[in-house]
Amino acid sequence: GLTQHKNSVATIKEYVNLLLLKGAIGKPNSGTCPVRGHSNVQGDRSVGIMHYVNPALNQRIEKHLGFKAPEHEGVDVVGAMKAMHEGKAKVFMCLGGNFLMAASDTDYTAKAIQKCDLTVQVSTKLNRTHLVTGKTALILPTLGRSEKDIQHGKEREVTTENSMGRVRASKGVLKPASEDLKSEIEIVTGIADAYFKGDHAVNWKGMGEDYDLIREKIDLVAKGFNKTAERAKGVGYYLPNNARERDFKKLPNGRAKITLNPPPDHQLAEDEFMLMTIRSHDQFNTTIYGMDDRYRGIYNERRVLFMHMEDMKALHLNKEDIVNLNSTYDGIKREAFNFKVVPYDIPKGNLAAYFPETNPLVPFNHFADQSRTPISKSVRVRISRAEGRA
Repeated sequence: GLTQHKNSVATIKEYVNLLLLKGAIGKPNSGTCPVRGHSNVQGDRSVGIMHYVNPALNQRIEKHLGFKAPEHEGVDVVGAMKAMHEGKAKVFMCLGGNFLMAASDTDYTAKAIQKCDLTVQVSTKLNRTHLVTGKTALILPTLGRSEKDIQHGKEREVTTENSMGRVRASKGVLKPASEDLKSEIEIVTGIADAYFKGDHAVNWKGMGEDYDLIREKIDLVAKGFNKTAERAKGVGYYLPNNARERDFKKLPNGRAKITLNPPPDHQLAEDEFMLMTIRSHDQFNTTIYGMDDRYRGIYNERRVLFMHMEDMKALHLNKEDIVNLNSTYDGIKREAFNFKVVPYDIPKGNLAAYFPETNPLVPFNHFADQSRTPISKSVRVRISRAEGRA
């Protein structure tokens, strides 16, 4: 929630300021404890998967992998959407996920995807993104993390990093849905091997068969990794962490620096509210397991709008009245329809509703300064009564 605001980076800096004033950095059972993602997202960044150029990393890649890494920046999610929409990106390949429903500005995202020549989804199950495609579309089924990954009668394991920086092995326990399923690793390395016809400095085919070969290269290329194939067994091992190790010599004079951050200036029109998009209890990101949200007293419904009682009175709205929402940014009006009003203990002037139902209201080109995360927790919206609904 902290990251999905225009001023999210400044907010997190203030959070760190507070921890510094408390002396809560560099001692047991304290610290920032950032939840940096799921599905090994944090591990991706640690091994060098990023859209910007790191010259030192590029040098290690060239030295240990034998090829020259790109020297121009790639794109983040917002940049990818824009590149596809403008026809600059022609091929879109997703390793899992539900890009269309997870991204902001659903209509814009759909049009961007449909402009591609080829879209490829490597997936464990079907979702909405499989139905909105480029001119040619492929679905490549893959093993889930819960399924056994068996090659030549031998079970294989992947390596993951959790939010605390612990690297450990992970393997599935369930029988695969089909014996023909390949792992994501096999699919990616297989594409690379086919493209290069087996003639490349990297042993793509071998890496697709033996994951230890990948771990060996990670040890050479990525900082902090050492003997991963061996040390990731069991409880695993922790990557270096300056605060945990009380190594502050990189800081000016060995001390942390308190930052100054201007407060946000939210200018709302008289008829505007600030909407935050949220998850229900029965939801994990875009995966909806059920229609209930028992934490908030909602059952068998998702198109609900949480409002302060006084705001409801001001608009002459009653419980379960049906309303529409719209947002206007840069002269473009975006709409989402048919939400039941629910009185809730929420600050006046603020609203809450579930995503992805409200993602169409989030403008793709409004995002956090520096981090470029969509402003999904602070969207200016207006409310109107749905015609013919009460």
